[in-house]
Amino acid sequence: MIRHARAERAALCDTLLEVGPDAPTLCGDWTSGDLLAHLIVREGRPDEAAGILLPRLAGRAERAMARLRERHDHETLVERLRQGPPRWHPTRVPAVDEQANLVEMFVHHEDILRAGLGAPRRSLSTEMVSALGDRLAVMGPMLFRRTTGATIEIATARWQTRIGKGSDPVVQIHGRPGEIFLFGFGRQAVAEIELVGPPDAVETVRTTSYGI
Repeated sequence: MIRHARAERAALCDTLLEVGPDAPTLCGDWTSGDLLAHLIVREGRPDEAAGILLPRLAGRAERAMARLRERHDHETLVERLRQGPPRWHPTRVPAVDEQANLVEMFVHHEDILRAGLGAPRRSLSTEMVSALGDRLAVMGPMLFRRTTGATIEIATARWQTRIGKGSDPVVQIHGRPGEIFLFGFGRQAVAEIELVGPPDAVETVRTTSYGI
């Protein structure tokens, strides 16, 4: 079994070492160092990571991130991320790791690559594209659940599925799974996808705030 999540984690860590702690990202005003701290808190301190999903606890996660950056240098934190979560963490199980971390590592890796390096898009392996497609089939309905006024049809090279009431105009999202994930996680400006459908419905899908 190819562990795509672990491979993407390693690739992300290599990029973090290359760009250093002060590179721009697509995560608002976060630098690459902030993003690194976020990933470590996310899987290492569930009590503090709650602030990632719950706005009323956001300060707790931000303080934890700041402490990490104050106490450790960038290279040490990159190595910590590379080693993976603590031994007790469920994602130590490879199948759970694939489900919980593949998309997280991929999207945040692209957050750095597309924000500042100016490099050509990565050429993902067929196996990696397939693995992202498997996750998209599961996560797509949750990602695009906020759409109103349009029925979304996700169309990749392998499959297609509809999300919505069915009575609204259909807008197809064409693209590779990784690009559709970027679109669905709010990176519309950089996602290489095509929206096909009635103009008003396309505009609705293009401007809706998506994400989990």
